[in-house]
Amino acid sequence: MRGGAMQSEISHPCPACETPDALTMLSLTEEIPYFGEHTQVTLSCAECGWRQTDFIPAQEREPCAWSLEVNEPSMLAVRVVRGSSGTVRIPELGLEVSPGNHSTGYVSNIEGVLQRFIDIIEMLLRQAATDISTDDPDRDSAESGQPKLKELLSTLRAARAGEFAQPLTVELLDPHGHSAILDDTAHSRPLTDDERDALEVGPTALILDLDD
Repeated sequence: MRGGAMQSEISHPCPACETPDALTMLSLTEEIPYFGEHTQVTLSCAECGWRQTDFIPAQEREPCAWSLEVNEPSMLAVRVVRGSSGTVRIPELGLEVSPGNHSTGYVSNIEGVLQRFIDIIEMLLRQAATDISTDDPDRDSAESGQPKLKELLSTLRAARAGEFAQPLTVELLDPHGHSAILDDTAHSRPLTDDERDALEVGPTALILDLDD
């Protein structure tokens, strides 16, 4: 079930360009199977194009960790909700994406999560190639890191195509409880206090009351 969208202007400077009163908030309430009713909140700046999206469940959720072992092509379609405070990991490959100050939430699937890791590694390889070609001070480090990056890229591309030399585990850890892997075979558990304290929490929320 999809609710109506509400748009309003925000009396708050843009966190990126600091232009006063340039923010617009769009909120949309809807139901996602296995995740329940939630409000998708998107902030955007008309001046610089900055944008941030998050997903706020209707019911308060505890800090949580989700995991799914991915070992066959059909699992690439499993839906994923990643809140702006969610950390994504693939432990078998030593990969992790933590939320930064401008982190944004998204709804995707396992294939989309793999693609995001692929995009990051491709960006790192392009940067390494630039460092090498321009005789950058980091040239030696860039050259030594290329083989590992290429190996990771090959593994991720194969997995995205449904070819698994080994199962890969996708993990979501969210100290705000705004993330989930939406499948009956996914496992969830509360975060430990140590895990919660060690995790990044993403951007500071600008919207405190959606009913105003």
